[in-house]
Formats: sequence, C-alpha cells, structure tokens
Amino acid sequence: MSTNKTGHHTAGLLDIRNIIGALLGIYGVILTLLGILADPQEDKTGGINANLWAGLALLVAGAIFIAWAKLRPVEVPDDVQTEETPAHMEAH
Repeated sequence: MSTNKTGHHTAGLLDIRNIIGALLGIYGVILTLLGILADPQEDKTGGINANLWAGLALLVAGAIFIAWAKLRPVEVPDDVQTEETPAHMEAH
C-alpha cells in the first residue's frame, strides 16, 4: 500500500485498474508495432490496418485506466480489523 497527500493509505500498484491498464498497454504496444512493421493484410480486413488501429485503441484504453487510478485512488481505511486466522480455517 502507498500513502497519498492526505496521509491515507491507497491501493497503489495493486489497484486492479493499474493492472488492467498495464495489460492493455502491453497488448497495445505489441499490436501497434505489428501494425507498423508487419504486413497489414488489408485485403482480409476491408482496406483497414486492423492491428494498427486495435493497438492504438488499446493504448488509449490502457492510458484511461491508469489515469483513472491516479486521479481517483482507492483509499484503504486505517481501522480495518483483521483476524489472526481466517474464519474458514478455525477449528470447531
């Protein structure tokens, strides 16, 4: 967990939006590079370089997810009580 400006703990890198944004970004980079460097095969896609456009769309979606996580971080309350042993592992 990390701490923001107000001193509250935030989810940080483990926020699911960061993970999704990173994965979308990685796939976006791969598809964008394929769209630029590989044969576009436009005859199969109706004249569109599908890899390039899908890659760019994934890069934009990944950037939106990461920006969303940075602009509106999930704050974790300080008073969360934890049990020493989870309920499903207690001896009855």
